[in-house]
Amino acid sequence: MMKHLIFVAATLGLTFPVSAQSVAEVKFQPGNYGTMVSGTITGNEYFDYLLGAQAGQEMFAELNVSDTNGNGVIYFNILPPGSEGEAIYIGSIDGNTARIDLPQNGNYTIRVYLMGNDRDTGKTVGYNLDLSIQ
Repeated sequence: MMKHLIFVAATLGLTFPVSAQSVAEVKFQPGNYGTMVSGTITGNEYFDYLLGAQAGQEMFAELNVSDTNGNGVIYFNILPPGSEGEAIYIGSIDGNTARIDLPQNGNYTIRVYLMGNDRDTGKTVGYNLDLSIQ
C-alpha cells in the first residue's frame, strides 16, 4: 500500500505547475520562420522558451548537445498554451526531434531539462535548439 501511495504522489507531482528558473521569448527575424537558440542546463535546472503560434501551424523543434561534462542526457517537452505542466510532446519518450501540428492559438512552452545521472549529479549540458513554425 505504501509503495502505491508514493507512486501516486510522485506522479501527481509531475503535473503541478512550476515556475521556470529561466524563461526567454523566442522571436524570429523578419522574413524568417525559424531560429536557433543555445544554452546550458545544470542538474535540476530547466529553461523555458516561449513561442507564439496559431492553431493549425506546424512546429519543428530539434535539440542537440553541444558539450557536456556528463553523459549529455538532455530533453525537451512542448507544453500548449495554459498548460499547468501537461505536455503535448515529451522528448524523453518521443526523442529530441519534434514535428507537430499545433492544436490552438497562443504561447507554447518548449522546456529543456536534464534526466538521469546528469540531473542527479549536477552535470552541465550545453545545447542548441532549432525551432521553427510554418
